[in-house]
Amino acid sequence: MSKKIIIAIDGPAASGKSSVAKYLATRLGFTYLDTGAMYRAITYLALKHDVVNDHDAIVKLVKNIDLQLKFENGITHVFLNGEDVTPFIRTPEVNEKVSEVSKIPEVRNELVNIQRRLGDNVNLVAEGRDTTTVVFPNADLKIYLTADLHERANRRFDEYKEKGTRISFDEVKSNLKKRDKIDSQRSVSPLSKAEDAFVLDTTDLTIEEEIQKIIQKVEQIKLNKKIEV
Repeated sequence: MSKKIIIAIDGPAASGKSSVAKYLATRLGFTYLDTGAMYRAITYLALKHDVVNDHDAIVKLVKNIDLQLKFENGITHVFLNGEDVTPFIRTPEVNEKVSEVSKIPEVRNELVNIQRRLGDNVNLVAEGRDTTTVVFPNADLKIYLTADLHERANRRFDEYKEKGTRISFDEVKSNLKKRDKIDSQRSVSPLSKAEDAFVLDTTDLTIEEEIQKIIQKVEQIKLNKKIEV
């Protein structure tokens, strides 16, 4: 049995996946994989080329790109064809369209293949909306993070305020509700909870409380795999 550990974190938008995954990867010394950033990058590119509603054009884009991720100082830098597009992938415009782009089968197939290759030879913390069910169904630890819609909207609204983005709380909440529906009802890789996932409701938890609960699970996995703790 491989001694490498894969931790997959799933859940709806703004449930805390990115914060938990980055913090956890740093604490454990694991590689961090932000799958959502990859879909955001494709969405940004489609918007940039004004083809966000053109299925065939988006598929052509994704089949002809060089997509690289680099995690540095707590930030996932995303490079498209050598260009750092990190500042452009978390705008309201990208947020509004990313679920629609993500449900395109050819886009998911291309990106899932890239994601799986990244998990071949390293200890990994991967987060996204289908990491536990599709990308890494055999992960050592599957975590499904959740939180109530109002709390998730508060978190996303605060992110926008910090960036100086002008958007109302009601718009943020409406966009999240729309994304939940699209993500859970899409025909390819819908958002769903793996049967063997550890469910963690983050509504009333601090980031440190969440990490401690997860690390307890990781320590048990290390013991089971006879990895030095």
